[in-house]
Amino acid sequence: MSSKVILVLIDGLAWQVAHDGMGYLQGLCEAGHAGLYQLQCALPSLSRPLYECILSGVVPAESGIVHNYAGPHSRQQSIFHLARTAGLTTAAAAYHWIAELYNRAPYVAIRDRFTDDDDLPIQHGVFYHGDDYPDDHLLLDAETLRLKHLPDFLLVHPMETDVAGHRHGYGSAQYRNSARRFDKRLAEYLPSWLAAGYQVLVTSDHGMNHDGSHGGLLPEERLVPLFVVGQRFSKRPDIRVQQTELCGLAADLLGLNHDKLRNPELLLS
Repeated sequence: MSSKVILVLIDGLAWQVAHDGMGYLQGLCEAGHAGLYQLQCALPSLSRPLYECILSGVVPAESGIVHNYAGPHSRQQSIFHLARTAGLTTAAAAYHWIAELYNRAPYVAIRDRFTDDDDLPIQHGVFYHGDDYPDDHLLLDAETLRLKHLPDFLLVHPMETDVAGHRHGYGSAQYRNSARRFDKRLAEYLPSWLAAGYQVLVTSDHGMNHDGSHGGLLPEERLVPLFVVGQRFSKRPDIRVQQTELCGLAADLLGLNHDKLRNPELLLS
């Protein structure tokens, strides 16, 4: 069985803030339409290394992507590579570091901001390079890509929560409210995604600490949510899930042959 997949990667969203503040997604969980799991992110708890971890299933110590500075292009087979090789269509509305990891580096805005190239791992993309790019714009970008290209795998990568955490810290109203706002915005789109047959994963790369940073081992930095929404998920609350299993989970949903880490308990047989 194969299904289309949307992965929503909310940058910088800590577990407790998601658990306590995302009422729409939690309401789906209470109604039995979604499941929520707690993940511990890999180390270092930084964005670029964890994009690679989520999208390729390889921890930073093994991938070589260990910091946020412009550096090596990914050497791994990401979910984008696996899907394209299988003849599926890929798309992303995401921060430009995603384009640098999997398409071309360095990112050149005039060339890469709007991408349509069937030969690239991310075939269709709208990439942004301002950290304060609004989440509502990002969701419009993603929906435009979905409706125009009907991608089998779509990455949606908003940044407002991470920016609020850096500016105001983990304990701030601004940080908590950024997550609440995105939850409300997601409610405008997710029903249409489900009606179109998509299976949806909502997660984060890392959390945030009270100093307005991340990168270490504190629980508020490492613990992140995973919401799964769609008819193919088992939604059993007792399952333990690893961040390194998300690439394999997406590949399983897409019906791909792969050698990525996987957790078959997450899916209905």
